[in-house]
Amino acid sequence: MNDSASSALPDFCRLPRIAAVCGVAQLAVVLVFLTPNQSPPGTWQGFLFVSAFAQWLALAAALSLCKSRPLLSRFRPVPAYFLAALIPALITAIAAWLVYFLDRELGYGLTRSMSVGRFIGGSAVMVALLCGVLLRYFYVLEQWQEQVKAHAKASLQALQARINPHFLFNSMNTIAALVRSDPKTAETAIEDLSDLFRAALGGEQTESTLAQELQIARQYLAIEQLRLGARLEIAWQLADDLPMHCKMPRLLLQPLFENAVAHGVALLPEGGRIDFSAGVDGKCLQFEIRNPAAVEHDRPGLGHAQLSVQQRLQLAYGGQASVSGQLQGDAYVCRLRIPHA
Repeated sequence: MNDSASSALPDFCRLPRIAAVCGVAQLAVVLVFLTPNQSPPGTWQGFLFVSAFAQWLALAAALSLCKSRPLLSRFRPVPAYFLAALIPALITAIAAWLVYFLDRELGYGLTRSMSVGRFIGGSAVMVALLCGVLLRYFYVLEQWQEQVKAHAKASLQALQARINPHFLFNSMNTIAALVRSDPKTAETAIEDLSDLFRAALGGEQTESTLAQELQIARQYLAIEQLRLGARLEIAWQLADDLPMHCKMPRLLLQPLFENAVAHGVALLPEGGRIDFSAGVDGKCLQFEIRNPAAVEHDRPGLGHAQLSVQQRLQLAYGGQASVSGQLQGDAYVCRLRIPHA
């Protein structure tokens, strides 16, 4: 099988694609009947006849493209495209010939204003042109979707590669200090660190659940609490109706907590408290992370995590999700909003 041809030919076995073909066929019929210089003007009887004929042809074309895709994939892209447009055109020509002569034999007169050549040839050429346009459109659409997926994957990989080395070094030093004095806590910290890095470096998987994201955040904060001690307090406020199995992109919450610790609590000699709340607002999940604002709240790098999260939200949800941060008095507040089914 020619891989380039296979990737160039869209899959018309999917129901949304078949619906799109039928929709485009009906749109073409409407445009023809709205043509102002049509003589004589089209009738409702003619419109219904042409609509039914067009829908039948659209279904036949989609089915032929669906079934012929494995065969056409053996050819190079250009011949494959040509044949993909030719096959529905041939089916249309045969169907138009049958419709034309059945109409004449039955005496309905639906095709009386056209010659046999014009009716058959015009129908075949129109279907070939529409198939060519649809093939190109779906090919471009699929390429764009693949680029979006690749961009999302690259963005996640960049976020994974950005794990703060100071966090790792500090965590290892903390664990080393606990090995003799508190072996049990050291063992728990090693397990948390292992789970955290396993989640962060988890291959090509880009999806997670709310429960998993909360667990990663808790493990990260548990490690930071070992280092900062009483300087770091965490207050959790989780709504009872949170959909814990809701799908979401990986590593959405942990970078925001890292921001709150690294650019807030850790910079203050007295430390501070991070308040986290999560709830449901209609069809959206809302998260808020509030941490004390350090003197260096505007230092470089503060907005990197939010920018990375915002880019990944845009790729995953479009304009339906958002992340924002602002100073409110002596606190920095970050809000995250994502849709859920």
